[in-house]
Amino acid sequence: MPSVLDNLNEIRSNIDAAAAKTGRKGSDVQLIAVTKGVKAERIREAVEAGLCGLGENRVQEAEEKTAALGVPAEWHMIGHLQTNKAKTAAELFSVVQSVDSLKLAQKLSQEAQALNKTLRILLEVNVSGEEQKHGFSPDELYGVVGQIAALPALKIEGLMGMAPNTEDTAPRREAFKKLKGLFIVCKGLKYPTVEMKTLSMGMSDDYQIAVEEGANMVRIGRALFR
Repeated sequence: MPSVLDNLNEIRSNIDAAAAKTGRKGSDVQLIAVTKGVKAERIREAVEAGLCGLGENRVQEAEEKTAALGVPAEWHMIGHLQTNKAKTAAELFSVVQSVDSLKLAQKLSQEAQALNKTLRILLEVNVSGEEQKHGFSPDELYGVVGQIAALPALKIEGLMGMAPNTEDTAPRREAFKKLKGLFIVCKGLKYPTVEMKTLSMGMSDDYQIAVEEGANMVRIGRALFR
C-alpha cells in the first residue's frame, strides 16, 4: 500500500501541472481529503502530511472520526445532509459544502445561531441535471443566493458541484465550465454575508480537468488513500 504522503505528492504534482495551464499555481488549489470509509490511522497520516481540510459524507462517521483522530483538523460536510442532522452538523463541521435547499439553509442557520457560531457554507449546484444528484438548478441559483444571504449565522463562501458520472471527459469538462460560469456571475452579487471565493469541484477521477476549468478546491479520497 503506497503511503498517503507518496499519493499526496503525486496528486499535488498533477494539480501543479493542471493549474499551470490556466496561469495559476498549484498552491492556489486547496485539497480536501475525503475520508469516507477511511480508518483513523490513514486519516492521521494525511493530517501529518499537511492536509488540514477533511471531507466527510456522513455526520455519524464524522462524529466517530473526530473522536478517534485526536489531531486538529477542519472538517467539511460534503455529502447530502438531511435537515434532522443539521444540529449535529452545525456542531461538528467548519464548512458545509452541500447546502442544496433553502429549507436546509434555514435549519443550519437556526442551529448555528443557537451555538453562537457563524457557519461557512457552499451552495451545491446540480450542473449535470442528473436526477440522482442533489443541488440547486442553475436557473434557481441566483434567486436563492439572496434568500440564504439574509439568514443569520451563515456565510456563503462559494459553490460546489459534481460532474456527470461518465468515462467520457467531454461532459465532465462541460459541467465544470458551466459551474465556473455560474461562480463568476455569483461573485458579482453584493450581499454582506456572501464572499464567493471557493469553487469546489473535481474528485479522484476528474480533479485535473476541474483545475484546468478553474476549481480552487478539489475533494479527493480514493486517489489519496489507495
